[in-house]
Amino acid sequence: MSNKKRTTYSLLLLMTVILSACAPKKQLASKQEEKQQVLEVLRRTNNYFMNKWPDTKKPIYTTRWRPSNIWTRGVYYEGLMALYKVDPDKRYYDYAVDWGNNHAWGLRNGTETRNGDDQNCGQTYLDLYEIDPQPERIADIKKNIDFIIASGKVDDWTWIDAIQMAMPIYAKLGVMYDDERYFDHMHKMYVHSRDVEGGGLYNREDKLWWRDKDFVPPYTEPNGEDCYWSRGNGWVVAALVRVLDLLPEDQQHRAEYLQDFKDLMEGVLATQREDGFWNVSMHDPTNFGGRETSGTALFVYGMAWGINQGLLDEETYRPAMEKAWKAMVNEAVHPSGFLGYLQGTGKEPKDGQPVSYASVPDFEDYGLGCFLLAGAEVYRLLDNHK
Repeated sequence: MSNKKRTTYSLLLLMTVILSACAPKKQLASKQEEKQQVLEVLRRTNNYFMNKWPDTKKPIYTTRWRPSNIWTRGVYYEGLMALYKVDPDKRYYDYAVDWGNNHAWGLRNGTETRNGDDQNCGQTYLDLYEIDPQPERIADIKKNIDFIIASGKVDDWTWIDAIQMAMPIYAKLGVMYDDERYFDHMHKMYVHSRDVEGGGLYNREDKLWWRDKDFVPPYTEPNGEDCYWSRGNGWVVAALVRVLDLLPEDQQHRAEYLQDFKDLMEGVLATQREDGFWNVSMHDPTNFGGRETSGTALFVYGMAWGINQGLLDEETYRPAMEKAWKAMVNEAVHPSGFLGYLQGTGKEPKDGQPVSYASVPDFEDYGLGCFLLAGAEVYRLLDNHK
């Protein structure tokens, strides 16, 4: 080899080494940039809400006055606590503690309520108790769940939303007190909803859940398909995620919940819209079709968590999850932090309409809670994966 050729070869080799050394840094910078973008949108949407509702005790008026420790606000605080874990801003913790203090750490209808909607606030109370174990934070929710178990009744969760509202509380109490009674009663209530209520609210063939017995066949959507409401199925996804995240690996029912989670995520994946969102009606896009944020966010939460835990195949689920997350960020989040395309409260596709970019739902809090749960899990995914 001539000296000229040798010099050229050496220069090319040096350039290759330099470029190779730079490549990982470039990739790392891109990853950091993505994480910051996720945090930015989570902070913006949450700040919008905290600024709009500085008084955590202020009741909510829609068709009537409702106290602010109802399920809609409880779901928001689930999301806020998830955000706090990835972005430990003391404002979030103080805002949640202030909410608990303002309601004396109580449930809407007292310690003998059987309504999962009333119990939902307990998820955040227990989270806050773990951070600072003040006895008043846990007293009422524990007394209530102990009352439910002592009654022996297992048929309270007659609608699938209730599974998310209450089920994770049993799991957390079981772990905190190392007491199988909580796990056992939780399982009986879950199985009643899945297999007994209305003949069983879970369709193993489609791998999706009917919202309640009113929607079990022969009820059909306008196109003749079964009615699977996206947010309702999202509630079950969130419940299973939160329970599986808590249960010990050797807990006897964990494998059953895990299989149900994987099967449900298959049913969910099959119904995603081309633009990344999900319709309110998962098997009938003609029945109030269009983008919907709350169900989409809960499905993103489930997919991101499943990938993070190594329970869902990343090649299969990550593209769908990323498409959905980007669609929400780009299409639903306003510059102010307000969330668009959010269906109001209800139980089926026709409720809480219209759903559009600018439409304001009857409650803004639960949709944001779903979005924060999703975003915090996406942030973790970016931390854990390339």
